[in-house]
Amino acid sequence: MDIKNFLCDILFPKICLNCQSEGSYLCEDCQATLEISSIHQRFPINNLSDLYFALSYQNPLIKKLIEKLKYDPFIKELAKVLSSLIITHFQLLEKPPNFSKFILIPVPLDKKRLKWRGFNQAEEIGKELAKYFKIPLFSDCLIKIKKTFPQVELNEKERKENLKGAFLVKDKNLIRNKKVLLIDDVYTTGSTMKECAKVLKESGAKEIVGIVIARG
Repeated sequence: MDIKNFLCDILFPKICLNCQSEGSYLCEDCQATLEISSIHQRFPINNLSDLYFALSYQNPLIKKLIEKLKYDPFIKELAKVLSSLIITHFQLLEKPPNFSKFILIPVPLDKKRLKWRGFNQAEEIGKELAKYFKIPLFSDCLIKIKKTFPQVELNEKERKENLKGAFLVKDKNLIRNKKVLLIDDVYTTGSTMKECAKVLKESGAKEIVGIVIARG
């Protein structure tokens, strides 16, 4: 631990967002209460050949952790905590998938939202997964070129319309004939991930598998 982190831990100690105990944003006891999935059922939909998720988004604690990552005041370090839950899911699977031939691409944010938050939560999760799977992360390959309304405020039909023409692949050579792990935080109606997968597929991606923390 470097001096900066050491001083931050002293001055601003981490508190479990569930039980308020000191030491981490999610203590071991509270993490043990989470029902991380140990099974996987193939979930092909639209341009996604499959979707992996660690937990149900109906879990109040998971919902709270994700909201604290995404909304002001942001706790960027929660990306590592939440990524560890995804990794645990893969470790619990009887037959873990082999992603050694894949590349990682996070669902992007538009410039204004990225400036407001200061980071892309999908990219931060992707960094941790890239280390675990030992595969490259391309964080600036897929970009968002259109400002959209927050998806949480829209119904399913409005979400689809909201995202049309919102994403673009900057360099198609990076993904042509490649297998892609598309990373996001939550899959609810799937509108965002489906639209991203569509754009990636049209740009030459061979296969696209989604990975999220939780599914609604």
